[in-house]
Amino acid sequence: MKAALGGGPPDVGKMLGGEEDKDPEAEKEKEEERQEALRQQEEERKAKYAKMEAEREVMRQGIRDKYGLKKKEEAEAEAQAAMDAASEGSLTRPKKAVPSGCGDDDEEEESIMDTVMKYLPGPLQDMLKK
Repeated sequence: MKAALGGGPPDVGKMLGGEEDKDPEAEKEKEEERQEALRQQEEERKAKYAKMEAEREVMRQGIRDKYGLKKKEEAEAEAQAAMDAASEGSLTRPKKAVPSGCGDDDEEEESIMDTVMKYLPGPLQDMLKK
């Protein structure tokens, strides 16, 4: 009758997938071991790829030497230096506050009006002057 009311043996819960007695120290130790294994695997992987990249670089350097090519970083640095030298003049030149032709100068407008007046026939010039 006790088993029907839930007062059965204490191992029944464990057999059904319930909580087991867990030792926090054992769990902590297992987690540390797992983390150490992951770190070791990561270091091995990095070492493997570093070795492969070193071998590739040796092959690349052999090809560069054979065909007289420059290393990519060196070529980029030279191109950047050439760009800096070419644009040096434009960067140091003082800028004008208002470009010519964009301001509200009455003199320029009068000179434009005079230019237009030169091309108009005489009677039209007289009408516009009034």
